[in-house]
Order: sequence, then structure tokens, then C-alpha cells
Amino acid sequence: MSAPARVNVGKQHPEGYEALVALSSVAADAASEAGLEPLLVELVKIRTSQLNGCAFCLRLHTRDALKHGEDPDRLAVLPAWSDTEYFTPEERAALRVAEALVRVGDGGLSDEEYAAVSEVLSAEQLSAVTWVATVMGAFNRVAVASRYAVR
Repeated sequence: MSAPARVNVGKQHPEGYEALVALSSVAADAASEAGLEPLLVELVKIRTSQLNGCAFCLRLHTRDALKHGEDPDRLAVLPAWSDTEYFTPEERAALRVAEALVRVGDGGLSDEEYAAVSEVLSAEQLSAVTWVATVMGAFNRVAVASRYAVR
């Protein structure tokens, strides 16, 4: 028995989806202006999508990361990034921020964690990572709620 079709919320309310796309563009511009490397941004998107269980966004951003030269070994260990030496201090700080945002119900970044990431990321970079992860989380929710097909 197949699952019933779901409403594609992006098509049902295209103005909302278009606003989300526009916000994504603002977040991308903020990341670029803050000097964040494109691969770091993709890692944040992938890790956010992993935690939110969004297969559609995982496939999309993993492909994008590979096209931009990401190392498959780094992608393979991304769920355990904190246990590896593959990631730079900036990437580690950004991933810590992204994970805290996804798990906001757990209290977000502690003051100690915030102090640690603030030593590595500037205020502009920290804000940009926050926006990238926030927008990615919204896209994850649209894709999961609409059951975007992944074949």
C-alpha cells in the first residue's frame, strides 16, 4: 500500500516559498560577505539536513558540495565531525552553531559554547551561519512536510 500524496506546501502557497527562497539568498549573501567559504556553508546545510532527516536536501547539498570539490571522506564522517580531525576550527564552530539551532529545544548554545565559537567566528560570521542554518531548517520542513520524492 502506498502512502497518500501530501500537499506540496510550496506550490499551495507559492508566496511563502518565494519568500523563503529570497531569505535563502539573503543568508547566502551574508555568508559570502562574512568571508565564509562556500564548502563551509554546504557543510552547515548538510549537517542541518542530516539532523532534520531531510533526504531531499541531503541529496541536493551533498551533490553541490561534491561539485565544489568537497572530499567524500569528510562527508562520510560529517555526522561524527567532533570526533575527527577533518574539519577546520571555523568549520567546527559553524557546525556546533548549526547543531545547537536544530536542537534549540535542548537549550541552544550554552554560554560556554557561545564563548568558544565567538573566539573562532566573528559576529558577522556567527550571524551568517545562524541565518544559513535557520533557512536550511525551514527548507527541510517544507520538503519533509510535502514528502518531496527522493528516488
